[in-house]
Amino acid sequence: MGLFRLLFWLAIIAGAFWLWRRVTRSTATRTDDTISNAAPMVRCEQCGVHVPRDHALARNEHWFCSQAHLEQGSQPSEH
Repeated sequence: MGLFRLLFWLAIIAGAFWLWRRVTRSTATRTDDTISNAAPMVRCEQCGVHVPRDHALARNEHWFCSQAHLEQGSQPSEH
């Protein structure tokens, strides 16, 4: 009876350890994939919003989030 209890608890501990390793390993892999696939972001000179560089508009090494802000230039808005 004592050997059966020992084997039972060893199986429970081994299963919990395997499950814990599986969960932590898959979370780390997903985080690395997300970071490596992230697009570079730039800040709009007019409003300060961060947008993906692929979607931003550039003039004289300054980035803008929209055509309207590009036309307004890099003057700060009056709020």
